[in-house]
Order: sequence, then C-alpha cells, then structure tokens
Amino acid sequence: MKFSPRFSRCIDSVKKPRIFSLGSTALFGYPSTMWIAVVYLWVVNTLTLLAFGWDKLRARRRKRRIPERKLLWLAALGGSPGALLGRWIFRHKTRKRLFSYYIFGIFGAQAVLAYLLAALELPSLV
Repeated sequence: MKFSPRFSRCIDSVKKPRIFSLGSTALFGYPSTMWIAVVYLWVVNTLTLLAFGWDKLRARRRKRRIPERKLLWLAALGGSPGALLGRWIFRHKTRKRLFSYYIFGIFGAQAVLAYLLAALELPSLV
C-alpha cells in the first residue's frame, strides 16, 4: 500500500460522536439554546462574584464603592449564586439585613423558577 499525505478518506470514515456537534442539533444531548443559557449564567455569576470582591477591596481602601442597587441587579439577572458565594468568600455585606433579605429572596425566586422550568422540561425526573 502506498503512503498518501492526504488523510481525507480516513477522516471522513471516522464517525464523530454527537458530543462534538456544533449545529443546531445538540451538544451533550441539550439544544444549542441551552448552552447559550449555561454560558450566560457562568458569565453573570463570575461578574457578580468579581463585583463583590471589587466592592470589598474598595471598602477596605475607603474609596468609591459599587452601589448596593447594582449588586442587587447583578444578582437579579441570574448572578445570585455568585452573590452568595461572594458574600461568603469576601465576608462582604453580611451585616446589612435588608440587603441579605433581598439577596436570599432573589436566590429563592430563581431556585423556584429553575425548579418549575425543570419540571416542565423533564417531567420524568421531578
């Protein structure tokens, strides 16, 4: 058999798993819109965590701070797990009761919404 520098026949004959599909079909069995939501939640939670850390750093240096309203909006846009993690890691905004109530309320509402969406989407698991 003669060596051929082109491997086009070999590559075409290999079956690719569905995991690597980048079309609108599926990645890991989820629709592509699910991956957009997952990436969005990762980004917004990372931004929220960084905002809590930045605000704590600014508070220690007695500089201008991020308003609580903006931190709450980041949590409301899907970053409530990042907000809770930021409060825990940086020990930030833990004495403010009303702020804590808002954060836990937002987290509870988002948890209920996620449960309802999962119940509608996957009725066999709930």
